Amino acid sequence: MDPHRGRGAGENPSNRFEAMHVETDEDAWVDEDPRPLRTSFLRDDSQSVLNKVESDDLRFELSVNPYRGCEHGCAYCYARTYHEYLGFSAGLDFESKIVVKEDAPRLLEAALAKPSYKPSLIAMSGVTDCYQPVERKLEITRRCLEVMARFRQPVGLVTKNALIARDLDYLSELAKHNAACVFISVTTLDPKLSRILEPRASTPRARLEAMRMLADAGVPVGPSAAPMIPAINDSELPSILSACKDAGASFASYTMVRLPGAVSTVFESWLDRHFPDRKEKVLNRIRAARDGKLNTTAGERHRMRGSGESAGQLHALFHASCRRLGLATRAPELSAAAFRKVMPGQGELF
Repeated sequence: MDPHRGRGAGENPSNRFEAMHVETDEDAWVDEDPRPLRTSFLRDDSQSVLNKVESDDLRFELSVNPYRGCEHGCAYCYARTYHEYLGFSAGLDFESKIVVKEDAPRLLEAALAKPSYKPSLIAMSGVTDCYQPVERKLEITRRCLEVMARFRQPVGLVTKNALIARDLDYLSELAKHNAACVFISVTTLDPKLSRILEPRASTPRARLEAMRMLADAGVPVGPSAAPMIPAINDSELPSILSACKDAGASFASYTMVRLPGAVSTVFESWLDRHFPDRKEKVLNRIRAARDGKLNTTAGERHRMRGSGESAGQLHALFHASCRRLGLATRAPELSAAAFRKVMPGQGELF
């Protein structure tokens, strides 16, 4: 039995903030535990939930992240490095030690009710997926949306979990006031690739079905084809956009993969396990789009799209596909015109 089956990472890389770490000699005998790695959930007692976003290449100023770490286990996820700030590893720890903000709905309600609060777009989630598997049980994201619906607070959501369709009631209510839009991350239409690339996320078919349900309910929705990985899924971009258009998408976006810090270690290990024959090709093409590196940091040009010839070709392919399909290349501008102050505890919308 593979103890890491269903996980994106195959190991725990060293935490860059830890002064000491353990390295095992290649010829050492190790008694490995054959039991599957179980997920643990840890309470986050933070007393604030609105995060200020200062990146110039993002269209929102505030974000809410109900969870830290993500059980979806995407090997490429840039957010893995944030787990190191908690004393964990960006590898298996990121997808098996999930930090939960149980008080997020109450804290959000208090923040929106403050006289000093000026409404602007809130993103859920700017870091990890707000609809990861445990959300089905905890409903923290759902309760946050209930708060936003009462306040008519504009919100944009990004997820690769079809569970978002559960919350059509609140999302459609917000959409009536031009205060909601949804990006559903679609990186591949191949269920076999999806299973190893994003092991605990919804299947591509389920994501397209959720997209159709959102569109039919009047919620603006489109794909985030993110990330595009050279020699892995980039050739699928036109077919992804076409399938999403058929599912009711009205806009689309994409990004080029970037591998900050320990994410490169996790991703290279993933390539070793699943695509050893093309590992160097993939990494070299990423470097070619990242000025010889595997990552482009905040503030640098082309952080989301990459640069160079291959990145330019992907950019042109995206825009040509969107023109052909009639997809906007930006999400609709949301409005805070309908925002209203509601006293905490005033009751639910429905």
